[in-house]
Amino acid sequence: MEPKQQQQINVELTEKESEGIYSNLALITHSPSEVIIDFCRVMPGVPKTKVYARIIMTPSHAKMLLNALDDNIKKFEAQFGQIKTYGKEDKGIGFQPRPGG
Repeated sequence: MEPKQQQQINVELTEKESEGIYSNLALITHSPSEVIIDFCRVMPGVPKTKVYARIIMTPSHAKMLLNALDDNIKKFEAQFGQIKTYGKEDKGIGFQPRPGG
């Protein structure tokens, strides 16, 4: 069995996308065939927000994202120390599933 060669992907990052989008609220919903993450920003005392970015992916890609985030958080904490979270430890602040999702 031959070892698998890793495929390189050339990723283009335009000026607009390189600015990034700040989010402190993620609404997550799913169906049997996709996971949808809406990224929003909430301000203290303001009861309204909007979706600044929506990411739609397959459940298997969502699980790969989960694993990649877990791996990167572990590497970050090994280098910089434990990340403190506030609020419910299992949910975090602002990141929550949508009702029925």
